[in-house]
Amino acid sequence: MPHRTFISFIWPSALAMILFIALPIMSVGMQSMFISHEQVIETVENCGPFGCKTVEVVNPEATAQLRADEPLGRFNGLGTYTNRNHLAFDEIGLALAEATGPADFLGRVLNLPFYKALAFTLTYTFIVTPLVIILGFVIALAVNRIPGMFKGPTIFFSLLPMIVTPLIGSLVLFWMIDSKGIIGATLQLLFDNPDLSLKASTTLTWLTLIVYGIWHSAPFAFVVFYAGLQTVPQDTLESAMIDGASRWQRVRHVVIPHLMPLAVFVTLIQLMDNFRVFEPIIGFNAQANATSLSWIIYNDLRGSDGAMLFGSAAATSMLTIIGVCILLAPVVLRTWRANRRAA
Repeated sequence: MPHRTFISFIWPSALAMILFIALPIMSVGMQSMFISHEQVIETVENCGPFGCKTVEVVNPEATAQLRADEPLGRFNGLGTYTNRNHLAFDEIGLALAEATGPADFLGRVLNLPFYKALAFTLTYTFIVTPLVIILGFVIALAVNRIPGMFKGPTIFFSLLPMIVTPLIGSLVLFWMIDSKGIIGATLQLLFDNPDLSLKASTTLTWLTLIVYGIWHSAPFAFVVFYAGLQTVPQDTLESAMIDGASRWQRVRHVVIPHLMPLAVFVTLIQLMDNFRVFEPIIGFNAQANATSLSWIIYNDLRGSDGAMLFGSAAATSMLTIIGVCILLAPVVLRTWRANRRAA
């Protein structure tokens, strides 16, 4: 393709990517270098019946003027990235120096808010992603084998978890696992433990969130794989059957290689989505036992003490973007090398 034709074809997409992706990311990166201004304090003399004394008070007018003159805040460089709420370099160094062993060091690190959230985020991502792909593939194979008159209703009910809004779905499951809900009460009856609570235990909370993530995301993988199954070459399958290949052998040597590009696509989408896990934590009210990087951003912007921490939220956002790029890099590189060998 001539260069001029290629540029004419690609420039609208390139312009849109610059305007709606690159510039916002650059803006967030710049905001992460700044922190909020401190309040302007002034010293005044306060006189009363028993004499005068000097006190320090906040000057609201000067504080408002300073924030209006410099809306980005005070320049902090990479200080936000290295403070205790993010990468915590000082705390990590102190833990390395004082820890009595690997377990003690790991315990100290996982008490830091960023690493605590990162631990759950990575656990959720690396468990939910492969199970979603496997379950979606199995469901697609099963639905593809049932008679045509049952396929429509089966596909509809299979898609229900994806149709329901994530926050609503998590709220419904949250009520079901309550001690008075159908799942919570049943588990208490089965284990003969009236104090058993899925919400009180960190491990059970993580398990509940992971099960919900698989339940909610599996329909997406199912739809993609089911569409791909309709394109599997029947001649190849019939040839394999004539050669005596079993069903498992046909799936392994014909179906899976044919669907591999779709598997890569589903993997990329799921890695990105799962690394940004957020709605289940809010829906399950699970922030006491499980937090994620996205929840940290939400918590900074929520401003529980009245002050929204834009710089902190921006720094966590940039670290999240870097994390997503690191997760996607092996899959993208492997696909690029495979395409290069095929070419």
